[in-house]
Formats: sequence, C-alpha cells, structure tokens
Amino acid sequence: DLKKKDKIEVKTDPLRIPKNNEQKPEIKKVKKQDTEKRLFKVKDYVVYPKHGVGQITETKKINIGGIDVETYILKFEKDKANGMVPVNKQSHLRPLATINQINKCVSILKSKPKIKRSMWSRRAQEYEAKISSGKIYELAEVVRDLNKGDDIMIDQSYSERQLFEKAYDRLLTEFQIVMGSSLEDAQKKLDKALRRNLEKQAQKIEEKAVGEEVDNPQISS
Repeated sequence: DLKKKDKIEVKTDPLRIPKNNEQKPEIKKVKKQDTEKRLFKVKDYVVYPKHGVGQITETKKINIGGIDVETYILKFEKDKANGMVPVNKQSHLRPLATINQINKCVSILKSKPKIKRSMWSRRAQEYEAKISSGKIYELAEVVRDLNKGDDIMIDQSYSERQLFEKAYDRLLTEFQIVMGSSLEDAQKKLDKALRRNLEKQAQKIEEKAVGEEVDNPQISS
C-alpha cells in the first residue's frame, strides 16, 4: 500500500510545482491607430475652424501616448503658423467652398444686415462662435452684419472692428483661392457686394479730421 501511495505522490507532485519562477521578457508593441481612409492629400487647401484656411504640407506618423497616429501637417499662411490634425479627426476639417457656395456668400453679403437688439457682449460671443464654426455662410453673415459700407470704420468699437476684420480676412482668403484670382481682385468682389469703398472711407476720415480741427482750433502762443 505504501509503495502504491508513493507512486501516486510522485505522479501528482510535479503538477503542483511551477516549472520555474523566471518571468518571460515583456515585449512592448507599438500600438497603431485604427486606419481611416484619408479624405485629403498633400497640397490640398482645407478649412480648420479655429484658424481658417490652411494647406496640407505633409502627412506624418507621430507617436502620441505610445500610439502611432497618422496626421495631417497644416500650414496657415495668414497666421504664419503650423498645425497638426490626426487623420481620424479629419471630420473637423472641411474642403474649400465651391464656386456655387462663393456665389451664395455674395448673395448673403448683399442682403440686409440682421442686427439683434441684445447687448454687445452677447452679440460678440455669437459672432465669435460663428467665426469659429468654420461654416462659410456663417462667416459671410458676420461680415455682412458688422459691415459699415462707406461709413467711417473708425466709429466702430475696437472689438467690433477686430471681429469684422477677422471674419473678413478669412472670407477673403477663401474667395481668393477658390476663384484662383489675385488678392486684389478677390477683395474687389467682396467690397462690391458689401458696397464698401475704402477710398471714400479714407476721404471721410480725412474730412472728419479737418472738421474737428475747425471746431477745435489750436491756439499757438
């Protein structure tokens, strides 16, 4: 009986003892981001809501948090800045407007401004949100609503003028690229739609300055 028991123990003991206590070396694998089809290619112009029109200069894999992420590298000529957008976030970008959309913008610019009676601080927030939306029609609405035509732009508040110029410059850049024209021609198209004459504005500013001198003559001793 003892011999039989011993035989059983000999058979079962090896199962209870680990083969060895050594840990296998850990092999770190670089995780790859789920591949998504690129909608844009190098040299394409795109609109990034917070910065406006930019050009894709290259696509590049960048390691973020141990994961290889494929990205678009963007150059924003207006701001003299570069940006990076992961390919799986490309829905945040939009392609440039079409000619039909540019023509629709011109119609918006020609239409009557819609000025709310709310406080300026509230309206300023709404204008800023429209500019940052990246939607070209909303951008055109901001330009239209803050445009003073041939009125003296100097009469605008600083924040009003800043918002107007920000929206105007972004719209102008997109107009120029889509139309394939010079900056001057794109500006003429915009200003014509806005009934905005910079020469008349400059003349009115000069006349206003002369008028103020007449009303408040300086007495020299």
